[in-house]
Amino acid sequence: MITRYPGFLASALHRRERRRWARAARQAERMPLSRLRHLRLRALELRQVLDRLLFVADNRLALPRIGSNSFPKPLFSDWAWRPKLWRGPIFPAGAAAVETHQTFGEEVTVYHDCRISELTIRQLRNTREEDLAPYGLRMDVFNFDGSFLSLVIQLPNEGIQGLRKRHIVRMTAVVETERPLEIFARLNVRHGPNTEQLVRELPLGTGEIVVEFDLAYSNMNEKRVEAAWVDLIFEGPQMNQVTLRDVTFSRRPRAEI
Repeated sequence: MITRYPGFLASALHRRERRRWARAARQAERMPLSRLRHLRLRALELRQVLDRLLFVADNRLALPRIGSNSFPKPLFSDWAWRPKLWRGPIFPAGAAAVETHQTFGEEVTVYHDCRISELTIRQLRNTREEDLAPYGLRMDVFNFDGSFLSLVIQLPNEGIQGLRKRHIVRMTAVVETERPLEIFARLNVRHGPNTEQLVRELPLGTGEIVVEFDLAYSNMNEKRVEAAWVDLIFEGPQMNQVTLRDVTFSRRPRAEI
């Protein structure tokens, strides 16, 4: 019978223990000192275990939940996505002297033309109260002898299925930089033999950054869309540290007038 109801039994034992300690607390003022001394030692032992449990629980519960795809989305969005790198742990979690074409996770690739790479990239666990993404990406750039550095994020098939010129694609990012830096986001949509490109500059220093790509201003062939990706382009990144706390994407149809 006991093994059939483990949850009920645990709850009953917990209630009984709680009542016992509550009764001891009420009687502490008039309890014999020998009995009080004994209960105090037992209470200290119990508090030590409970404090350890609360410490671990508070720290774990304060972190964004691993795998979370939760973030604010514009009204009428028909697709929203947070790349896996910002959603869960990747392996390996980082690399030094990063080479061009090196991938991180399933969707993120680094491109540059440095002769000698002094670029370090690693995934980090977000711990701030305001963080919605479980993980972030930190990039340390020392000497940089190349002409370009970009982080390419491949959009999934769900993001391009049904993509139309009436769609607005939104990218939201939380970016920290050690020094002022120009960062551009370029949406690329491959349709047949052609690739349509829309470029926006990220307005840094405004907390959460939002840029939107209105496909009405593109020459995209809706019937031949094959792939889409976003380049994050870093201008003059040398001697800087860039942290991408979160990167998310969504799309919505433009309001008809």
